[in-house]
Amino acid sequence: MDNPNAFPQDQVDAVYRAIRERRDVRHFVPGALAPGQLTRFLAAAHAGPSVGLMQPWRFLRILDPARRAAIHALVDEERRRTAEALGQRGGEFMRLKVEGILACAEVLVVGLIDGREKFIFGRRTLPEMDMASAACAIQNFWLAARAEGIGVGWVSLFDPARLRALCGMPDGSLPIAVLCVGHVQEFYPAPMLELENWDRRHPLQEILFEDSWGTRPGANT
Repeated sequence: MDNPNAFPQDQVDAVYRAIRERRDVRHFVPGALAPGQLTRFLAAAHAGPSVGLMQPWRFLRILDPARRAAIHALVDEERRRTAEALGQRGGEFMRLKVEGILACAEVLVVGLIDGREKFIFGRRTLPEMDMASAACAIQNFWLAARAEGIGVGWVSLFDPARLRALCGMPDGSLPIAVLCVGHVQEFYPAPMLELENWDRRHPLQEILFEDSWGTRPGANT
């Protein structure tokens, strides 16, 4: 039976293609975004779901080259600290390209608002749902950009307190992402970390359980 709420099949296919081909991009080529593109991506992000409709996300567009360079320096410093923390895999990690801050067309800092403790709806027992909500907004941004052929990289290698100060964010707010946005030569055929043999994507059957944690589908039939 046809579902009257479903999109036409070609639009359904496009949605799944964007999901399947979205990549965390690190390699960019020169070129500004087309007029209106960034606004469309941000509108898609702002249409994301949020617990209690709190809309905890804020997007800071970085236009000052000196501030962009300072953000890059923060990330590079954390990159080295991460390599130290990884121990034996540190050298392998340092060979990975982990950001494209100086090469991309646009840099955005995404942060959670201050005063989040006043939002109780859906957060009384799970206060971290503000972070989950902001992640949904970023995913919307990512998928909209991928549909228009624009790459996005989510960088999380930074000291939040120092990035907050650098960006003039209020006390109590929390930066959660530096987004690199721009044109790419091509999209990776698979996640970059998979191509670099850092890790692999787990098969669906490994992450799906039924009725109790660890019970595989069909195990009780």
